[in-house]
Amino acid sequence: MSIPTEIPLPSSTGPATAEPAPSAPSSEARSLWDRPGVRLTAGAALPLIVLTAWQLVTATGIVPVYRLPAPLTVLQAGTDLVSRGELGLHIAISVQRVLLGFAIGSVIGLAVAAVVGLSRAGDALLSPTLAALRAVPSLAWVPLLILWLQIGEESKVTLIAIGAFFPVFTTVAAALRHIDPHLVEAGRCFGLRGWSLFRTVQLPAVVPSVVSGLRLALAQAWLFLVAAELIASSMGLGFLLNDSQQNGRVDRILLTIVLLALLGSLTNALLGLVEKKLLRKWA
Repeated sequence: MSIPTEIPLPSSTGPATAEPAPSAPSSEARSLWDRPGVRLTAGAALPLIVLTAWQLVTATGIVPVYRLPAPLTVLQAGTDLVSRGELGLHIAISVQRVLLGFAIGSVIGLAVAAVVGLSRAGDALLSPTLAALRAVPSLAWVPLLILWLQIGEESKVTLIAIGAFFPVFTTVAAALRHIDPHLVEAGRCFGLRGWSLFRTVQLPAVVPSVVSGLRLALAQAWLFLVAAELIASSMGLGFLLNDSQQNGRVDRILLTIVLLALLGSLTNALLGLVEKKLLRKWA
């Protein structure tokens, strides 16, 4: 039985052509949006639009002034507080509390995450309790901290540290659990054990997760700061927010909100510089 040497091709009206692949974004477009000036301009566009709309609705009377003061009125409220020497003190105290609480909570969070992420016994012993404590609202800690630590800096910094602890712990512990076991085994084949294995193999593998956890912890620290200062404080931005609400000073309330947003963005930008150095060294 003869085997045909040619396989007939299906008839077609023309030569078969492959579908063109979708073109990737050009390098010029990517480099344009990566330029610092372009990113700064794009980032400032939305705040400028919001500020313009704010001025329009207050100038035309669409929103009553007692509900939404004009931007110039808010600026004048800030100038008044600066001239009286109060605004700088409020800002300095709040920043100090945030940085202290963030540092303490992050360090403890990293240590506990290492225990839970690298030890099955630590995971079994600590994870259920920490998951339950994580579900406790921030304001629920305030009465207990006041009872134990009194109304002072200790209670406020402790509350902020609690807020900073959980994002770092959760993110880093999960990253340590999911390190590629082949990397760890390769490190052990080269004689790495304990701290040398952690420093050489495991730590570089989780540096991006550490940075993400620190960013979340910093944002959480600002949230917990307001919770602490709203209830038990005589100074700080949270106190200024609460005092302005009680006195009906909407201009100062808006001023405080803007300041919290600016300070949060500034500290996040500083952390971004640290992130670049860490990733350059470890990642």
